[in-house]
Amino acid sequence: MASKATSSLPRSVAAHAILISYTVLALFPVILIIFNSFKTRKAIFRSPLSLPDAESFSLIGYRTVLEQGDFFGYFQNSLIVTVVTLLLVLLFGAMAAFALSEYRFRGNTLMGLYLALGIMIPIRLGTVAILQIMVGAGLVNTLTALILVYTAQGLPLAIFILSEFMRSVSDDLKNAGRIDGLSEYTIFFRLVLPLVRPAMATVAVFTMIPIWNDLWFPLILAPAEETKTVTLGAQVFIGQFVTNWNAVLSALSLAILPILVLYVIFSRQLIRGITSGAVK
Repeated sequence: MASKATSSLPRSVAAHAILISYTVLALFPVILIIFNSFKTRKAIFRSPLSLPDAESFSLIGYRTVLEQGDFFGYFQNSLIVTVVTLLLVLLFGAMAAFALSEYRFRGNTLMGLYLALGIMIPIRLGTVAILQIMVGAGLVNTLTALILVYTAQGLPLAIFILSEFMRSVSDDLKNAGRIDGLSEYTIFFRLVLPLVRPAMATVAVFTMIPIWNDLWFPLILAPAEETKTVTLGAQVFIGQFVTNWNAVLSALSLAILPILVLYVIFSRQLIRGITSGAVK
């Protein structure tokens, strides 16, 4: 027994070392951006890998970001679009996944395959058609247009992931609820959703990051000043010939904070959702 314990100890140490290494590699670009956002322009190019000191420390980038443009408005727009889209994707995705996994009907498999096609076919291929639809509906330069597009973009992956978890929910539990007289909506919201919460957190993380970082659809559908998102707003400091790197790095550092908070909120459930079924 002692030999087994001592042999498993190096494996555990090696696993932790590998985990720390991957964490450092993943966070290094983020840390580098934050450090350089507190430097002067000369220090950014002269020593980009060094920490800011008394000579190189500067807040000019953050002052520029706060003084030029409505950056708090950009943050508000990104938060509204991201949060509302997450709620819609999780709600409609979970309902569709529950229907596909619970009810058997003709064309059930084909319907699931049709919804899964959205994962394989990029929504950006339909940018021209989407723009024409939004122009016809009068939704150009509105946050509603972005919410609708991102909801359609996130639903295929949400349905694909959640339907697998929905099938693992015990049929005895759902049938017991039906015997007690619970409606299908009550069974769905009170019995099924709490059991697939880790999967929903996984879907939320994979959905919110592309939305927050997206530049394509805000530039096409909502380029007006009052509807700009954080990513689009940061492009103000990038010129054709001159780029204000202090402001760009400061804007990116500020843009990291909200998505980092959302990631921390969902992180525990995310890990449970990813590793569910991997360890018995």
